[in-house]
Amino acid sequence: ASHRAILGLSMASVSSLAAWKSRNWQQTEAKKDPKPPPAPRRRQEQLEKLRRGNLDVLVVGGGATGCGVALDAAARGLSVGLVEREDFASGTSSRSTKLIHGGVRYLEKAVFQLDYGQLKLVFEALHERLALMNNAPHLTNPVPIMTPCYKWWEIPYYWAGLKAYDLVAGREGLTMSRFVSANEARRMFPTLAAERDDGEKLKGTIVYYDGQMNDAKLCLAIALSAQEQGAAMANYTEVVGLTKDDKGMVKGALLQDKISDDVFETTAKVVINAAGPFVDGIRKLADESQESIVKPSGGVHIVLPDYYSPDAMGLIVPKTKDGRVVFMLPWLDHTLAGTTDSGTDLTMKPRATDEEIGFILDAIKDYLNVQVRRSDVLSSWSGIRPLATDPNAKDTASISRDHIIIKDPEGIITITGGKWTTYRRMAEETVNEAIQDGHLQPKGPCNTKHLPLSGADGYYPGLFTEIAQSYTVPHRPGAIDTRVAKHLAHNYGGQALVVTKLAEDMKLGKRLVRGHPIIEAEVIYAARYEFCETVEDFVSRRSRLIFLDTRACKEAVPRIAELLAQEHNWRSSRRKEEEKKAYHFIHTFEAKEY
Repeated sequence: ASHRAILGLSMASVSSLAAWKSRNWQQTEAKKDPKPPPAPRRRQEQLEKLRRGNLDVLVVGGGATGCGVALDAAARGLSVGLVEREDFASGTSSRSTKLIHGGVRYLEKAVFQLDYGQLKLVFEALHERLALMNNAPHLTNPVPIMTPCYKWWEIPYYWAGLKAYDLVAGREGLTMSRFVSANEARRMFPTLAAERDDGEKLKGTIVYYDGQMNDAKLCLAIALSAQEQGAAMANYTEVVGLTKDDKGMVKGALLQDKISDDVFETTAKVVINAAGPFVDGIRKLADESQESIVKPSGGVHIVLPDYYSPDAMGLIVPKTKDGRVVFMLPWLDHTLAGTTDSGTDLTMKPRATDEEIGFILDAIKDYLNVQVRRSDVLSSWSGIRPLATDPNAKDTASISRDHIIIKDPEGIITITGGKWTTYRRMAEETVNEAIQDGHLQPKGPCNTKHLPLSGADGYYPGLFTEIAQSYTVPHRPGAIDTRVAKHLAHNYGGQALVVTKLAEDMKLGKRLVRGHPIIEAEVIYAARYEFCETVEDFVSRRSRLIFLDTRACKEAVPRIAELLAQEHNWRSSRRKEEEKKAYHFIHTFEAKEY
């Protein structure tokens, strides 16, 4: 039981978490009559809106920032279109550490380097953290993180630092950090090493709280929310050129539908470039002489079996041999370990190298009593974070994660840098700039700080019980198992009952693959309601199977392709091509030595 609960927490801490939850929703009685299913979202309808043009705002880039801009602008009553050349969250926004946080290491730099910019970033992120968690309670959760201390001086050092972290969060904090004795820490975290290889014994730990998210699903929820507000949201639509008026100002874009290869034009009063690490490519479509403003930084993560860590406690290695931070966190019934801030090349499909995987394993093994094995790595990936360039910076770790908004002479507004956690604030500032620059006429001010995201409506902590009790399993007698019910509640929120209705009606209640709670009906739901166009979309961003277990992902591909082929009316050649592409993509997540 000690491995399955947040042990050692006081009743006051538990009450604090309950109070935090109650700020956003109240538990309701199970409803016998579920809401009617929503109208299917059809990508072709989104493209038709774009073809009509005459938009107030055209957003380029379907990551968290771009989708956030589209949602903010649409919620103010502006006409909005967004295009993404791949899938929503296909880049950086699905490859994060899955934390909603201010950044404890940024606070440390702010103090020791007297850097107001770093302090400002931490302050803004911690205050955005709570708003984000309140707006998407089904996709987020608080997570306690343990900072182990193996030297006596580390206890007051990390205690003071994390108390400062609490102080910066203020009334919008989650739960106060606290000291935990060595014996209590080992009960809470059974795999934590009592003694390191250098002979230093565990003196105690400091436990603090941050937020955690399902990043790709959260980005998708933002995109779907923007569509619900009236924005035209089109994935697999690439900007292949920019159009200008007689004065040389950008007035729209040439777009290519990457599924049909059709090329068409759309017009907009303002074009906002939110293409993440690739913003410089869009800027150079307007003017090839533009200097690059982004310095890419790599973040590498691996996934290990759940027994590496408790299911309700994370661990931070505050300083590795090269000075970076490594997190080890429970995530979707597995253990996620990773680090950020390493130089990398700009590429569409980054992958973790064997050297980087080895670095993470070496960093955590000194803090664990479990045998850390290379063969236990179930999946690995690399993400590219866009950092605004400081010409005086020598390495990416010394560059602030704060965002910048610039306007090029041709009229394009570019937003880049920043953190996942601050996407909403970044979007608000960008839309403010667009309204002023484009003389737009919004119907109201920004309202996204308290705007629930898609799936939040109808969600409450006990929703999984309603799902389990109201769902009739079509392929065998009895109720749905609890793990599947919880999975559906947390992935779809108030829309989970739509998924179970599909499972009942279409007899698609079976799991896609053994060991994972994903059921076949989710593929149909993704195709109808989540703009899922490819097998890759489903395995990586509608479910997170590729991030959790590449072997299981391979097993699931044929059935996923079969279901998508039925839903999208694919020919056999398209289905085979989709399977081939999916296997190739899965290969980039495999942690084989090479």
